[in-house]
Amino acid sequence: MGDLYAWLISFFILIALIIIVVFQLMCLADLEFDYINPYDSASRINKVVMAEFITEGVLAFFYLITGHWCMSLLCVPYMYYNWKQYSRGQHLVDVTEIFNMLSWEKKQRLFKVAYLIILLFLSIFWMIFSVLQDDE
Repeated sequence: MGDLYAWLISFFILIALIIIVVFQLMCLADLEFDYINPYDSASRINKVVMAEFITEGVLAFFYLITGHWCMSLLCVPYMYYNWKQYSRGQHLVDVTEIFNMLSWEKKQRLFKVAYLIILLFLSIFWMIFSVLQDDE
């Protein structure tokens, strides 16, 4: 039963990550359609970037301490990409360059959402598998 709770916690962490990245995508879409100015869009995105990085790190660490090594290894590319962005100083959106980088920023976040959805489906699969295994 403890394994089920671990998968439930990881499910909710993944949902939180997806919400954070979709929020960033919505801010970029609002900017693209001129509903919001570049300063507000960049400040909203920059407020949640570190929360996204920390939450992903917590998820990978959670998989490690619960013994789900494969899922932890699947989190490594996402964490490596985030670390590379942070170490280069490219993790924050620049207000002056946001229009020039708009398509790249949107594409980057769409890949993140797709990656997180794959992790979410794997997490749901393993949650269902652990429930069915407990019934036996």
